[in-house]
Amino acid sequence: MTQNALLLVNLGSPASTQVEDVRRYLDQFLMDPYVIDLPWPIRRLLVSLVLRKRPEESAHAYASIWWEEGSPLIVLSRRLQEAVRPFWPHGPVELGMRYGEPSIEKALLRLSQQGITQVTFAPLYPQFADSTTTTAIEEARRVMREHNLKLELKVLPPFYAEPEYRQALVDSVKPYLEQPYDHLLLSFHGLPESHIRKLVKDKSHDLTASSSRGVHEDVMAVCYRSQCLRTAEDFAAGAGLQDGRWSVSFQSRLGRNKWIEPYTEAQLDKLGKQGVKRLLVMCPAFVADCIETLEEIGQRGNEQFRAAGGDELVLVPCLNDQELWARALAKLCERTPAAV
Repeated sequence: MTQNALLLVNLGSPASTQVEDVRRYLDQFLMDPYVIDLPWPIRRLLVSLVLRKRPEESAHAYASIWWEEGSPLIVLSRRLQEAVRPFWPHGPVELGMRYGEPSIEKALLRLSQQGITQVTFAPLYPQFADSTTTTAIEEARRVMREHNLKLELKVLPPFYAEPEYRQALVDSVKPYLEQPYDHLLLSFHGLPESHIRKLVKDKSHDLTASSSRGVHEDVMAVCYRSQCLRTAEDFAAGAGLQDGRWSVSFQSRLGRNKWIEPYTEAQLDKLGKQGVKRLLVMCPAFVADCIETLEEIGQRGNEQFRAAGGDELVLVPCLNDQELWARALAKLCERTPAAV
């Protein structure tokens, strides 16, 4: 029987908290044309300017959340890899990062050397964006092309509205909802509006809408913001959240471009000033805790919320390596369509 390997893919992390390792990681990440959509000479100039100060600042941030075993994102991704194995009897389960190590390239080469010819490629991004999903797929294609790998690649589609994903989120937050709280903020990773506008053919599409209701399926397929809203709405319904007790925001802005709103920083200030004292924050765009959740929300966001008048910000962990998520992910991958 032909083996079908599973390759779990996430963004990546610096090799260490040393400034040079962080600089190397940021250079690879920011020079990706799917991340900064500018001509190479302009992108190179811009990234060179960013790398003058950003690596030292980021190194300090990484150091504040780094675990003894290494990067939380890498450690948790490896734990998820192990957790999924019992639910994937079709072949080996590998792990690859778009930037840094373990790389997508090494994972695909390793599978090919084992005689594997079918790979289910699983970008661990619930919502679609060129800067996450597309660049990961294109990297896999580059590796296959340059190394002449005879692999049949099946790609897991974005799973923002899949019931298994929604139920995993609902189950993971239940213990936190059983405790007293005032509000639940669903903070998704942000994205420049231009990244969405270049994909959405309907130029009248509203990027400030408060709901995904009424969005045409063609727009929904490529609009990251609408997919985030759909995830939030499905989750809120599944968790039985009352209107007014939850809201959506977008974090991690970079540069001066217009990014999708509302911004998480603004929401933290607003909620604190409105009298919210105990705030729960979930980050459903991430399936593994990382610098954006642990440092940006858990540390800086906590300080900001308290400064605005809040008492406590509780960061709800990502799905990470929970068994319910590992089982759900395997089911999603089982339904992956034919090779691309």
